[in-house]
Amino acid sequence: MKARTLKDVVVQKSKHKSGRIIILSGARQTGKTTLARLSFPEYKYLSIEDPITREPFTRLSADQWAIQYPKAILDEVQKEPVLIESIKSAYDQFETPKYILLGSSQFLLLQQVKESLAGRCTIYDLMPLTLPEIMTNEWDTSVQESMFRKLISGESLTELLPSFLLYPTHAAAIQAFSHYLNFGGYPAVADESLSDDDRREWLYNYIRTYLERDIRDLADFRSLDPFVKTQKTTALLTGSLVNFSQLAREADIAANTARRFLNYLELSYQVILLQPWAKNNLKRLTKTPKLHYLDPGIQRGILRKQGELTGNEFESAVIAEIYKQTRFPGFTGNLYHLKTADGREIDLLIELENGYIAVEIKMTQRVRSEDARHLNGLETLLDKPLIHSFVLSNDMDVKMLSKSITAMPAVMFLT
Repeated sequence: MKARTLKDVVVQKSKHKSGRIIILSGARQTGKTTLARLSFPEYKYLSIEDPITREPFTRLSADQWAIQYPKAILDEVQKEPVLIESIKSAYDQFETPKYILLGSSQFLLLQQVKESLAGRCTIYDLMPLTLPEIMTNEWDTSVQESMFRKLISGESLTELLPSFLLYPTHAAAIQAFSHYLNFGGYPAVADESLSDDDRREWLYNYIRTYLERDIRDLADFRSLDPFVKTQKTTALLTGSLVNFSQLAREADIAANTARRFLNYLELSYQVILLQPWAKNNLKRLTKTPKLHYLDPGIQRGILRKQGELTGNEFESAVIAEIYKQTRFPGFTGNLYHLKTADGREIDLLIELENGYIAVEIKMTQRVRSEDARHLNGLETLLDKPLIHSFVLSNDMDVKMLSKSITAMPAVMFLT
């Protein structure tokens, strides 16, 4: 079983008065239930997913919750909104009850929380496994910080750059990265006893369950066919700028329907829309976002694809991993892509309090100087200092392309 970085954060939070209600949100099968049950074995586990078994809980008063379930884990709590009201009442009337609420619908859960639990809870998103988590073997193992996480925490690049080939975890990192690119980061497919065919079968079943259950929580579909077409089209377009007219045309739906379906995919933790950077914050809202699937295994499963990744798929996989590694408490920055009128494109611009880190992503085995051409002079466009720029690729050599641009293996940056 893989260790989770969020585990210690959640346990420590639960010891404080502000941690009496903790919400773990995230896609189905990211490990929310496992994390909650292993971290809080003294809590009673209540599954709210089955409409038959959840009905008795809806009749409990605040007093009954406090007496019968003073500490409880409520799984898929967004399926029964009245329970959130009950938890609120128990919280307000008694000082001792503690609850862990689990949910797989960002929209439904957060809408209910906003209405009922505002100011009473702490919310954490549990993403699929990060690469450092994939590299662990035991639940109680410490998860090592990646080079990226160390960089955004303020550590010096020169101290982090000894040859990756000499790292004691080099072989494990390469293996984890290969697994991630092919099968993604869901805990179930990280089981080392599974064959590759078993992993693909799990991914296909996951996608089927997502269509049959999760997406129907967000909307009442007369037919799923248009959404399935949209899902497949977005999987093909990962790593591309969002063009709603093209998406609508490819999926044979109206443009406003394409927008709605893409919103569903985002709210259910399937895709991320990387917003464009601009000096003017208002302009960022009017420019075109870039679409990235949050998990390469799911993206490939939707397409029933095996074999080599495309350049766009590799870019999406790297950006999704960076995104996951910024979802832990303490990161206050923002992620953008950049595209200028004169054709300059930067795959990822990471905004920190003290400046920016720019990232170009290439699937090449051999980085050349021209791969960094869009990074040259980038500092003249920005409203904060450019801390450093990176070209991430499959080239195993670390190269200083200039004083401010370093090329390194993507796997080294992410582990």
